[in-house]
Amino acid sequence: MGWIFSVIIFVLDVWAIAQIINTNASNKSKILWILLIVILPVVGLIIWYFAGPKSNVRL
Repeated sequence: MGWIFSVIIFVLDVWAIAQIINTNASNKSKILWILLIVILPVVGLIIWYFAGPKSNVRL
């Protein structure tokens, strides 16, 4: 059952990284946000959701 949570977190992290790449933020800022998400997957995802740069692409 724990693997389902891991897969969901992984998918959300990949989605967040794709959203960060599609922003107008500086490359340095993008790298720092991506590192935060890679190093702290759950906490980094939550912090990015509330404080991170948002993508210009909307679904």
